[in-house]
Amino acid sequence: MCTHGRNRRSKHREAVRGQLGRLNARVRARRADFAAQTAVRLLRSHGLVVVEDLGIRNMTASAKGTVDHPGRKFLLAVEHAARYHGATVVKVNPAYTSQTCNACGHVARESRESQAVFRCVACGHRAHADVNAAKNILAAGLAVTGRGDLAVGRSEKRQPPERLAA
Repeated sequence: MCTHGRNRRSKHREAVRGQLGRLNARVRARRADFAAQTAVRLLRSHGLVVVEDLGIRNMTASAKGTVDHPGRKFLLAVEHAARYHGATVVKVNPAYTSQTCNACGHVARESRESQAVFRCVACGHRAHADVNAAKNILAAGLAVTGRGDLAVGRSEKRQPPERLAA
């Protein structure tokens, strides 16, 4: 950048920019390595991984500054490791997974008392909110893989038609 015939970029500034670039590259590499190692460890012990199909781009659209999208990069690592290890990754609709009671199936916003506490207003079931939501996500994923539908509306069982004995 040139102002009134003088160069405003010093050698020291360029050196510091280079150091910051190398430091940020190390941070990116460590995050990618952690995501890859965690994904492989997860998929070696589980043949099916069910995740919420969250719109991370929409969730972070109003964020200020740099947004790293850590969930998206981890999901990419899981999908890559699943192809390598022969596992299945299922994405389910995230609607009402945190408001549905895993015990009775009742859906109510009031059941989510706080970020950590879930207490069903219908049956009184108490659990950690994230554990309850994870059980709902797993159930939705099993419904998708077990019945072959899109977990929207009512599931249809896929059974062979009955044959009449001749």
